[in-house]
Amino acid sequence: MRTRFVVSVAITDLLSLAVGVLCASWLVFDTPFPWQAFTPGSIWPLLGFLTGAMILMSFLTEQMGGPGVPRPTYGRMMAIMAGSGLLTAGLLVVFRDVYYSTRFFAFTLLVFLVPATLHRLVRRRRPWTERIGVITREKQLADDLTDSDHAEVVWVLTPDFDGDIELPDRGVTIAVDLGDVLSERVAQYLSSCDVAGYSIRPFSSIYEEHTGRVPLVRLAEGWEISAPLLEVARWLPGKRAIDLVLTGVTAVVWVPIGLLVALCIKMADPPGEAVFRQARVGHNGEVFTMYKFRTMYTDAEDFGPQFAQEADPRFIPGGAFLRKSRLDEIPQLVNVLMGDMALVGPRAEQVPFVERFRRTIPFYDHRHMVRPGLTGWAQVNYGYADDQADTVEKLTYDLYYIKHMSPALDLRIFWKSVWTVLTGFGAR
Repeated sequence: MRTRFVVSVAITDLLSLAVGVLCASWLVFDTPFPWQAFTPGSIWPLLGFLTGAMILMSFLTEQMGGPGVPRPTYGRMMAIMAGSGLLTAGLLVVFRDVYYSTRFFAFTLLVFLVPATLHRLVRRRRPWTERIGVITREKQLADDLTDSDHAEVVWVLTPDFDGDIELPDRGVTIAVDLGDVLSERVAQYLSSCDVAGYSIRPFSSIYEEHTGRVPLVRLAEGWEISAPLLEVARWLPGKRAIDLVLTGVTAVVWVPIGLLVALCIKMADPPGEAVFRQARVGHNGEVFTMYKFRTMYTDAEDFGPQFAQEADPRFIPGGAFLRKSRLDEIPQLVNVLMGDMALVGPRAEQVPFVERFRRTIPFYDHRHMVRPGLTGWAQVNYGYADDQADTVEKLTYDLYYIKHMSPALDLRIFWKSVWTVLTGFGAR
């Protein structure tokens, strides 16, 4: 089902490219068929480059997405469009004798975005679902899977069940919790299903795919997180390079905005400094100084660190808006340039909180295996955590990010971060 879904999206994107070619030709050449505007065969190499580049980018972005339920995301669409454009431009430089029109080329890619966006909008309203039979004793995990958008749990069986079991319908994936001891009857049932050709998969992997979280209760020793990270370690230098380039290029935007925010803070509360410095825990548990614009009065933590609350009286005038709009985090871009942080990663927490959670939450230190981020998978999916229970929930998302870190996942987080800023989701 996954392969069929991915191929159908790729085919629809190629049809969207065809629409882009026809419309761009009409706009530039006054005919919907570009090959009619020039000598026979002159336009076909360009069209071939575009088509081949889009097929290649569809394959690459699907591979970079890693494990998980495939979704027709807008971030992947933008990556396909930008990558196809760059690859085609590169080929045009190499093959200089090939005809091209800059206007036709640009209009084709821009018009492509319209049908590509529309078909993703339709697909996301009616997403495909996977029918799953679950064998586990963890009711909460089974309920989490049931509540996810792309899973239809058709039955749940406890591992020690000893009654009669009928073979499931064709097309049902059987998710087995490998952390449980199976009864003889359930073991025989799984053996029969395997021989009959049913898909049998570990429950934890299906849970991660459909919820975007790691089931903490099913982690054994933590190697389940560290081992996959070693496989993607080759991407980390590239991730750091992208952080530096994006932060440097966008400095012409965030530096002037930051200066304006600093001025507003000084006007709202003159005695204090505009920039707030705080010790946070980063990569490999090392402590660094994180910079933020001050949103609270200078005596806000005289009685020790506290989680921010709704309508917190410690906010200076306009401080709540700075938090909600994430403008207070602009100085953290300096931390990104210094190498203390990344653009995407787990949230950097205060030292006292980390010391407490290390003692009380299993595998909490695993979130420090990568650089903390300005935004992250937990931030865009769960929001703000103001107690230990919320911190445990956010940790399940942080560990999922570390385990499945990829360029495509970072793009998806960037896209969701824009929505988070626009809506103020999870801000305190």
